[in-house]
Amino acid sequence: MEQTYPRFTPDMKKTHKILIPNMAPVQFRILAASMENHGYQVELLGNCGERVAELGLKYVHNDTCYPALLVIGQFLDALDSGKYDLDHTALIITQTGGGCRASNYIFLLRKALEKAGYGHIPVVSVNLNGMEKNEGFTLSKGLIMDAVHALVYGDLFMRCLYHVRPYELEKGSAEAIHQKWKEICVDSLVNPKTKWRYADVCRGIVADFDALPIDETLRKPCVGIVGEILVKYMPLANNHLVELLEAEGAEAVVPDLLDFFNYSIYGRDFRHKNLGTSWKDSVVAKAGVEMLRRLRAPALEALEKSRRFEAPMPIEDVAKLAEPFLAIGNQYGEGWFLTGEMAELLTSGTPNIVCIQPFACLPNHVVGKGVIKALRKSYPW
Repeated sequence: MEQTYPRFTPDMKKTHKILIPNMAPVQFRILAASMENHGYQVELLGNCGERVAELGLKYVHNDTCYPALLVIGQFLDALDSGKYDLDHTALIITQTGGGCRASNYIFLLRKALEKAGYGHIPVVSVNLNGMEKNEGFTLSKGLIMDAVHALVYGDLFMRCLYHVRPYELEKGSAEAIHQKWKEICVDSLVNPKTKWRYADVCRGIVADFDALPIDETLRKPCVGIVGEILVKYMPLANNHLVELLEAEGAEAVVPDLLDFFNYSIYGRDFRHKNLGTSWKDSVVAKAGVEMLRRLRAPALEALEKSRRFEAPMPIEDVAKLAEPFLAIGNQYGEGWFLTGEMAELLTSGTPNIVCIQPFACLPNHVVGKGVIKALRKSYPW
């Protein structure tokens, strides 16, 4: 049966504003700028509160997962706000293509839009496997490169800001550095005449946070945050967990968002070797992981040379840490990567972990909370 939902057409690139759900505020603010650099009119949503969840519950059946409720609720709340010309507005959402229900969020969203009276609004699917094609939105090589750079910048901010903010001598000084460099990051992506180059920005971010005056004698408990990707990074979904931990006297440690993409690419080699998928999966896995490593190289080198910060582990090493607890074939949701992240935190000086999962996300309960006792036994500290 032919799909009849509204399409995002090429002419809409100039006439429509695309609303982006705010899954990871640190990264997505810069990611939005990378899209603007390629001619799209975008806005990162900032609306939150009880009404977002209420609208999600109203328009999505109640046995779907919490991230779907929040993303769809945030869209509907924005459309209800009166801020937007609804005849010139579009929405954007990702499709992973894996076993997680996240692949179906787009269909739940379209159904909710129809029920709420917004059925004419097009929804853009962002995917790397051809699940849906959008004539008006193209993941060009340039856009992908800019998007990766934006995620690298955001991951650097998260890694540096969260590490020094609990110890700053002058309240707000760490956030001031964040805001200063965020503007530079955006300028490096959208301004063709900018003096800022990608590698220089990565080095500058780390250097400024490295030089920030902090209380070097104080050491607070480090608490890692892992779990389902949206709940892990979206303050609305995790009740502003980073701020809560800092208010309670802890240092929050949140692994890089880009490593989730590393996990997704790396797992394709296992599927080829063990599940009979095409040899192309193995090629894509090896080439993709290496490409991301090269794209991240300036940030990784800056972190390795710094005196305060550590670079993330290579994905191959994270997989080795996970293997005593779960086979690499566990690839539903966050799969083995969730266990690997916890092991990485435990072996790199973060003995406390908050493992957060949304209601109704069975795979992540299994690969996350299901291995906690085994991890405690292997890492008794």
